[in-house]
Amino acid sequence: MMLWGDPKVSLFIGGPFTEDEVRARLRREIELMAAHQIQYWPVFSLLEKKFAGCAGLRPHGDTESVLEMGVHLLPGCWGQGFGREAARAVIEFGFERLEAKSLFAGHHPSNVASRRLLEGLGFRFTHEEFYEPTGLYHPSYLLMNPGDTVRKG
Repeated sequence: MMLWGDPKVSLFIGGPFTEDEVRARLRREIELMAAHQIQYWPVFSLLEKKFAGCAGLRPHGDTESVLEMGVHLLPGCWGQGFGREAARAVIEFGFERLEAKSLFAGHHPSNVASRRLLEGLGFRFTHEEFYEPTGLYHPSYLLMNPGDTVRKG
């Protein structure tokens, strides 16, 4: 409940969520791990030794070669570099360990911080995609695996 139950965290992803909705979301993460060996992993502040949020991957679309990256942080951790550090670790894992061809990410149209994060990580805007939980079209981005051309060539 601490993360996805927080109205500030869930504002841009279709919340606020009830306790039952948070439990269902956690069950889906467990199912993703069992089916695809990927999920959202916890993020911790090592300095303060406390939970900061989560970041991870899930399948996107019809192919396993494109994975969706996401980062959710507690409000007290915003603007401190946790998102960038967690996203970089997720990107490295997706490209190096899973050999994903590309990573997809989207954000709520009003979430300027997420846009800056994605663009700063090298994601490129590709289209607007409907996101059912918010009922809005979200800006959507791709980051291509830089090693993919090396493996082919």
